[in-house]
Amino acid sequence: MASITIRNLDDEVKELLRRLAAENDRSMEEQARVMIRAAVDGQIGPVGRIDQIEKTLRDLTSSHNLAVPIAAAPGKIVPRGSLSGKRILLIIGGGIAAYKALDLIRRLRERGAAVRVVMTSAAQEFVTTLSVGALSADHVFTELFDRNDEHDVGHIRLSREADLLVVAPATADLMARLANGHANDLASTVLIATDKPVLMAPAMNPKMWAHPATRRNRATLGKDGIAFIGPAKGEMAESHEAGEGRMAEPLEIVAAIEALLDVSPKPLSGRRIIVTSGPTHEPIDPVRYIANRSSGKQGHAIAAALARLGADVRLVSGPVTIADPAGVKTIHVERAQEMRDAVEQLLPADAAVFVAAVADWRSENSAGEKIKKVVGEGPPVLRMVENPDILAGVGHHSQRPGLVIGFAAETQDLLRNADAKLRKKGADFIVANDVSHESGIGPSGVMGGDRNRVRIVSKAGVEEWPEMSKDEVAARLAALIAERLKTIVV
Repeated sequence: MASITIRNLDDEVKELLRRLAAENDRSMEEQARVMIRAAVDGQIGPVGRIDQIEKTLRDLTSSHNLAVPIAAAPGKIVPRGSLSGKRILLIIGGGIAAYKALDLIRRLRERGAAVRVVMTSAAQEFVTTLSVGALSADHVFTELFDRNDEHDVGHIRLSREADLLVVAPATADLMARLANGHANDLASTVLIATDKPVLMAPAMNPKMWAHPATRRNRATLGKDGIAFIGPAKGEMAESHEAGEGRMAEPLEIVAAIEALLDVSPKPLSGRRIIVTSGPTHEPIDPVRYIANRSSGKQGHAIAAALARLGADVRLVSGPVTIADPAGVKTIHVERAQEMRDAVEQLLPADAAVFVAAVADWRSENSAGEKIKKVVGEGPPVLRMVENPDILAGVGHHSQRPGLVIGFAAETQDLLRNADAKLRKKGADFIVANDVSHESGIGPSGVMGGDRNRVRIVSKAGVEEWPEMSKDEVAARLAALIAERLKTIVV
């Protein structure tokens, strides 16, 4: 439809579009889309002569400016994020997991990416082109021999204009066709014709994934440079089917896309870092436990930020309700003693960051059965014993990492308590949080919320950071760790 519209433009406007497209190394259709986006965002006002229009459009839609989202007019919202200016070609294969592709499109666009979609004929049996087109805000490509799309060799253009091709779900059939060089529909032809990186998110029945042919094709594609995310283990759509074959979740795929497109330096490459996160649960009986309000958001964000800088991150996580960070090897534990054991087994390491809110005490003898309330009798007496101090144990360990960072969540005397913790536990830094009732509890507070305000306490003094999102705190702390490790040989 877009190409028909372009052909029907006045010759003067069509020539302008052609010049701008050539300058920015885009197709005329893509250049038109960028111009329309600028007009919708209120950046192109009522101008008259064609030379005025050309100057305005060139300033607003050049390739240089495309990498930075166009500034919004008052009241307008322009997507900004980790994928701003990136162009993703999503190929949706025919499987029940195709429904996840709808959320994947939304997640990518939230982060500023432009998303074009190719759907196989089988994919259209699971989700509609109407739904996909509405979410991607673009034409959905389905046919290799489409008269409108192929007038300018559309399949070649699709394969070259994207920064990255993503196949999700990648069915056994799509993997087999690419591994063996077949190009008999639009999806397989685009994959064969591309010179851009490709990421596949396999999804299929566990027995299909385990079949020797599929494993052979997977190995071939890996040697050809294809990147993979998943599949995961879990329940299948079919009744009584479980195993390895579930497509990775959309946010996991997004993280893999961000990693593939991230060309920034990796100052932590070759470094191994331990991170702890979340609360611990100390059982009282089979249904009750002692815990705290930690959500794990800050610890998980720090693990992800370190991984983005190239570190080999091992995350030891207590019970949380958030997903494991992509690119990070996660060990799940419940009790403080389990966390201590897991951390010690991961030594030696270059650095360790102890973000977990470990319970200080546990019940000496947890009941084997649920403790019942008895009428006329008072509450049971719980005899408490101290849990292992994981930070102090590693801070004074014979295999102490070169850099040890702890967290201090305090409701009073924040800096005094953090400084005492620094000296007592053998840490290099303490990241101090105010978790008093006024600022530290609930959705808008530190514990459970998405924002944080920290002080970095070291022997050199105190550095106060402004309030920011937990992701921003994580990125800044990861950069500090990378800088500090430059001077440390472990």
